[in-house]
Amino acid sequence: MEWRPAINIARTAWKYVPPAQREQIRRVAHTAQEKLSRPEVNPLYDYFVANDGRLIHKWSQYFDIYHRHFQRFRGKPVNVLEFGVSHGGSLQMWKHYFGRHAHITGVDINPRTASLSEDRIDIVIGDQEDRKFLRRLGKRLGHVDVLIEDGGHTMEQQIATFEEMWPRISDGGVLAMEDLHSSYKKRFGGELKKPGTFIEYAKDLIDKQHAWHIRGMAADDYTRSIAGMHVYNSIIVFDKGVVTRPTHPKTGNPSF
Repeated sequence: MEWRPAINIARTAWKYVPPAQREQIRRVAHTAQEKLSRPEVNPLYDYFVANDGRLIHKWSQYFDIYHRHFQRFRGKPVNVLEFGVSHGGSLQMWKHYFGRHAHITGVDINPRTASLSEDRIDIVIGDQEDRKFLRRLGKRLGHVDVLIEDGGHTMEQQIATFEEMWPRISDGGVLAMEDLHSSYKKRFGGELKKPGTFIEYAKDLIDKQHAWHIRGMAADDYTRSIAGMHVYNSIIVFDKGVVTRPTHPKTGNPSF
């Protein structure tokens, strides 16, 4: 009963809040509610929510995926590469997240983004569909520990980037291909089950991962280097490692 006067006062006061401020209050309340509902702390998401620097544009489900696969690299001397600079906000986020020993490289086709370089953040201008450019980039970087592909989203760009940069991923490193819902969008060259999309290409990669079990398919460099493929909504995370032919030994005593 004692709360009713306070509730009535709040309702009355709300009537006098300008519409623009009402929307801002709703957004803040929604963000606070979403943050409280998260089961564990995610420093990437916290950075994103508090960001008042350069623009960051990410799908909300990505942050838990990033943290799950990237957290082991924090505080270590890692080379991080992101395709798609945009306004440079995510590069600053990676710089903060991975720590002072990390070096961040961003790749974009827009020459204006070159002005966004800063301490421990390099910007390289180039077309990720150009395989010659990608090979030069690979030689320049040497190796990459964490790669985030958030570039142009066309099928040709995604597949060329994966094929040319996968050999540059260090053993124990990860490659995250994101915004893969573009495989279902005609404007990016996609469509459901259309041959040549990255999603269909990834299905073939699953076959290659299992080449040791498939009659008529030989294990190749990909088979021997894919430690895991993690499929999420719009993202596939690839783990790089040294993989040998699986064995299936037995231990213990038979029950029958």
